[in-house]
Amino acid sequence: MPLTSPQSGQDDDDSLNIGEYFATLLSHKWLIISVTLLGLLAGFFYNFISKPVYRADALLQVEEEASGLVSFEALGALGESSSSVDAEIEILRSRMVLGNVVDRLRLQVVAAPRYAPVIGEAVARRFRESGVAKPWFGQDQLAWGGEKIEVERLDVPDYLLGQALRLTSGETGGYTIEDPEGTWQFNGRVGERLQEMLPGGEELALFVSYLKARPGTEFELLRNSRIDTISALVGKLSIREKGRGSGIVQIALEGHDRVGQKAILDQLMYVYVRQNVERRSAEAESTLQFLETQLPALKEQLDAAEAAYNSYRLEEGSVDLTSETQSVLASVVRVDKELVDLQQEREELRQRFKPEHPRLKALDGKMARLQRKRAELDKNVAELPGTQQKILRLKRDVEVNTRLYTELLNTAQQLRVAKAGTVGNVRIVDEAAASTEPVAPKTPMILAGSLVLGFIFSVVLIWLLRSLRVTVETPEAIERNLGLPVLATVPHSKLEDRLAKATKTGKSKMGLLALEDGEDDSIESLRSLRTTLRFTMAESDRGGVLITGPSQGIGKSFVSKNLAVLLAQAGETVALVDGDMRRGHLHREFGLEKNLGLSEFLSQDLGFDAIVKPTIVEGLDIITCGERPPNSSELLMNSRLELLVQALLNTYNQVVIDAPPILAISDAATLARYVGTTIMVARAGQHPLAELEQALKRMSMSGIKTSGFVLNDLDTTRMRYRYGYSGYHYQYKYK
Repeated sequence: MPLTSPQSGQDDDDSLNIGEYFATLLSHKWLIISVTLLGLLAGFFYNFISKPVYRADALLQVEEEASGLVSFEALGALGESSSSVDAEIEILRSRMVLGNVVDRLRLQVVAAPRYAPVIGEAVARRFRESGVAKPWFGQDQLAWGGEKIEVERLDVPDYLLGQALRLTSGETGGYTIEDPEGTWQFNGRVGERLQEMLPGGEELALFVSYLKARPGTEFELLRNSRIDTISALVGKLSIREKGRGSGIVQIALEGHDRVGQKAILDQLMYVYVRQNVERRSAEAESTLQFLETQLPALKEQLDAAEAAYNSYRLEEGSVDLTSETQSVLASVVRVDKELVDLQQEREELRQRFKPEHPRLKALDGKMARLQRKRAELDKNVAELPGTQQKILRLKRDVEVNTRLYTELLNTAQQLRVAKAGTVGNVRIVDEAAASTEPVAPKTPMILAGSLVLGFIFSVVLIWLLRSLRVTVETPEAIERNLGLPVLATVPHSKLEDRLAKATKTGKSKMGLLALEDGEDDSIESLRSLRTTLRFTMAESDRGGVLITGPSQGIGKSFVSKNLAVLLAQAGETVALVDGDMRRGHLHREFGLEKNLGLSEFLSQDLGFDAIVKPTIVEGLDIITCGERPPNSSELLMNSRLELLVQALLNTYNQVVIDAPPILAISDAATLARYVGTTIMVARAGQHPLAELEQALKRMSMSGIKTSGFVLNDLDTTRMRYRYGYSGYHYQYKYK
């Protein structure tokens, strides 16, 4: 039972839709796959050459209040921390701290083996044996794995900062060092200090403590400026507070040297914590120095007061204080002591705050009240007898100075103890630790990214090529722009691809799709061409059809041979002529030899019957191209060609000539003079419109009228996505 499935194309303009985009990508699937795989290979290569990056981190805690001092107002609140966490983070990034780290670890000095470009370091990094790797490609001067150098000191003039010096290992611990220009060279030994004068009078100092390499291996040594090294370290450091207000500071550092990153963080925390303790103990030291300068003067005042008091008692004899005088004396001493304490506290606060600060104003108020009370006590003293007044003043001086001196001595001792016990307001929570596995490169992400980038690049490449080369893809484009009808649209045939490949490789002696699968869509399209040709040829006063095209590789021979088979299957006698004497190959498709063909007929005195060969198709004979002549164009000018074509037209119902491409040579125009119908084959998506126009122009200049086009190798899948139908052909199948 016949099952029909008609699918017709629909009109569309030249604008693209989603279906067209998808169809275009699908038609270039092998390009997409190839470029995407290349992207994946590039990702593998990048992952191979990328140096592993390790991360080291540590945690610090910044406490709001911490002090090794006792709580004592006279110490000026030395335990208060005026630095916020943000300020401490900036101190961690400061040149004061990082410069100390750079100096301790000698980070200004960089020494490394010289590797081969691109892959050298990656190869050396994967060397796991105990010795030194053998050189590759005879490059003895390069490092290939296992080489190591340690430089304790490298001092160079300022003009050599940042410039790489070349160190070449020698025999038995020796080495040679020279500048990049080769203007000077010195010899040294591992473990010995090298100190030489450069040509400009500057000094070069170098100490290599360890060197492991083959003799002749080159290393690069350079010393960076201190400020550049600090700046580079600042750029690599990541310092942040973990949670606002938590006081927990995380310090992280990433680099290629796992051990080195941990060492840098260890030194950074050591230097930072030490300076924090020193800064806080400096407060106690400053106060202690002030007190120690005041103690001698107070001691002199105390001694003078005691001497005056004892002298007066000797002069006046034993004088006892009355109970009233003793009461006044106690009050005066207490008020004077409080005034001295407040004056000392105010002096310390004045160094930290402005005069309008509330704490200073409060102290000034207390001192004013005490001074008024002191004035009242002075009035009471004035009412005492003269002897009592004198002895009271002397006794007061002794007691006030004694109390003040004793308290200052105690304070100084407390400061000495506090200074020794200062711990700072920061502490290490987590010691520096480096990751055992690299944090970069991330292989899965690199491979996935390279795969995606490869795909994107392939898509961009496809659209770029498409924009640079606009080709004819539809019958409408030909008919609209060239004014000629499209006699048939032949879809792409996968079976024909396999047949053509088998014929070329010799696996098959026949390559005729019409015989292999007569129901193939391509053959059905050629059957419609066979029908159309009957009407087209009827309009001509001469028989025969010539099939050509603008260029090679467009399928004109495919159309010619299968059309000839279909004509023969329709009961007509057909002569198929391979008119391409340069590159003809129709003989292979029929399993014949090419000799004794067209070229021999035109160049030799052969008869008609000598060159006509029968085929396995009943009613179809073929004239092969013959051996390749040196002058095919001149042979076609031979009058025997017209005689041959005329004889064929008289003998056969149909004559089909497979001609060479018209834009390559003029043979097609010469052959077309002797037949009535000329068909131009175009391959969908291959020809710019200008190429087809030029092919028609060539034929027209030779006086040949082209009857129409055959659009070959149409991608029906792409057309289906673009138009929502099969495109430009119908299907009729039997099951």
